Amino acid sequence: MLHHNATQCSRLLYRTVLAAVALSLPMIAGVAHASPLSMPAPLTFSAGPLGKLDVQGIASGMAFYQDNPQGAAGTLGAKYVGADITNGMVIIQKNTGPLQFYIQAGAYSFPTLAASIPSSESNINDFGALPVAYLKYAPSSDYSVEIGKLPTLIGAEGGFTYQNINIERGLLWDMEPLISRGVQFNASNGPISASLSLNDGYYSNRYNVMSGLLSYAIDGSNTVSFYAQGPLGNVRLSSPDVAYGAVGDSSEIYGLEYEHSSGPWMIEPYVQYMHTPKSPLLNVNHSFSNYGAAVLADYSITNTTSLAGRVEYLDVGGHPGETLNSTSVASSLTDLPADSHAWSITVTPTYQDGGFFARADLSYVTASAPSGYGLSGGTNTTQLRGMLETGFMF
Repeated sequence: MLHHNATQCSRLLYRTVLAAVALSLPMIAGVAHASPLSMPAPLTFSAGPLGKLDVQGIASGMAFYQDNPQGAAGTLGAKYVGADITNGMVIIQKNTGPLQFYIQAGAYSFPTLAASIPSSESNINDFGALPVAYLKYAPSSDYSVEIGKLPTLIGAEGGFTYQNINIERGLLWDMEPLISRGVQFNASNGPISASLSLNDGYYSNRYNVMSGLLSYAIDGSNTVSFYAQGPLGNVRLSSPDVAYGAVGDSSEIYGLEYEHSSGPWMIEPYVQYMHTPKSPLLNVNHSFSNYGAAVLADYSITNTTSLAGRVEYLDVGGHPGETLNSTSVASSLTDLPADSHAWSITVTPTYQDGGFFARADLSYVTASAPSGYGLSGGTNTTQLRGMLETGFMF
């Protein structure tokens, strides 16, 4: 009875939150997250009936060292020392007139703490060589509708390395959706902005997930945002993408973030909560929750150099032995074992001069679980990584 009441309260909270965002839409659009890397002004050219188009690009690669590799034998993540492409992207967009579009194509990599380092090839297999692409209808500067492959509204870190203050994404990012297919409504009025999206969540190919983002700019230096996502219906096991998205699509996720940007400083703390309900269909025989907190900060030392840092804590619920397609249900969401917790710290000095940039990550993660398992189901409970990334943007 207590479980039934808790589930009803969770669903009521989720529906209330999204209703509040939806009611705000007539007044109020997404928020860009701070990054120490600054993309140069785009190249602009005339494309005939399409009008003026903007073109940008980024070419970058990484080299890394890590102890306690987590990847399967023969993969990039299994190496102590390795290198790969992080971005080989071209961005073409039309951002004027009522009918606009955005296309991002190429190679990319999503290195993430507490997870095996992926190759750019494996990530392209997940989202294709066209990871982000959408049409946008903007009848006014205060209102727009987007449809296509959209970046998520959830979380404080972007999907691609050049969008973040650190090279690797953090522990909390690992349990967030990244790219979803669907439709998104954006609106703004003064200091208030909001976005509401109907999509396929964790790229599950089933369009029954709702996500929302509501932001309030207190002043020119301070912004507070709230985001939420959850299912509108049941997941299915017949989807070809179910191994990636089934458990995530059945879960609800909420977050509250605050961003302060003034002078040389950018500071962004946020907290996040995720609840996964009981689902015998997905072999989730007990409901569980994940929650965490993080602080991201960046300090501009000069016009060309900056120092960024991130500190995180993540507590993972779940029950050992519950698996889906031979993968632990809990670790499918977080890359950490069930009933565990982890701390991380990351430091990233960055140099950028025009379109050229170079930066380094030094990260440390410690994790523990009562079952004795550590990172990615192994027995190691700590991991140290050093990573270099350099490249050009235009």
